[in-house]
Amino acid sequence: MLEQRIQQHFIDSADLKYQAAQALSAPIAAAVQAILACVTSGGKVLACGNGPSAAEALQFAAFCVAGFERDRPELAALALTSDSTLLTVAGGGSDVAQQFARQVRALGQAGDVLLALSVTGNDANVIASTEAAHERDMTVVILTGRTGGKLAAMVRETDVLISVPHDRAARVREVHALVLHCLCDGVDAQLLGEQEIPL
Repeated sequence: MLEQRIQQHFIDSADLKYQAAQALSAPIAAAVQAILACVTSGGKVLACGNGPSAAEALQFAAFCVAGFERDRPELAALALTSDSTLLTVAGGGSDVAQQFARQVRALGQAGDVLLALSVTGNDANVIASTEAAHERDMTVVILTGRTGGKLAAMVRETDVLISVPHDRAARVREVHALVLHCLCDGVDAQLLGEQEIPL
């Protein structure tokens, strides 16, 4: 019984990834172009999210700076989830919703990109960071699930919405991880040319 349940996770994940490949390839390509335009013109990518999405933001920033699967010059990226002092300075209350927005207002400039990760699209601090990015004339790449929640309604013409077509958080996060890999690989391919990656 347990083994069947485990196998079903693999099947469900594979099915969703197959469906998402067709639905998300165009917005992922648009996000690659937005990130590429940003970093090649001296801009930076700021990434944020809550819980597991915070870890994904950290990983994405690390791939940009340290490299993904190939050696290349460092790309400017910063996870807004990494500074515990800034994240805890509010101490609670409504200020918590501004924890990422403050950093966007302090660090973001026109031409930069905000990568906003939210499974539901309704996280108050990610919404506030998106508002702050728009105030700074930044492009926002939104990675979310199903309908995209409130974040989807905030998308501007220059923004990119990548919304995984599923309701279950675990499945959405699995695809988010793959999308982030696609973004890193896409940027590398555009910068360095396409090449087979050895195992």
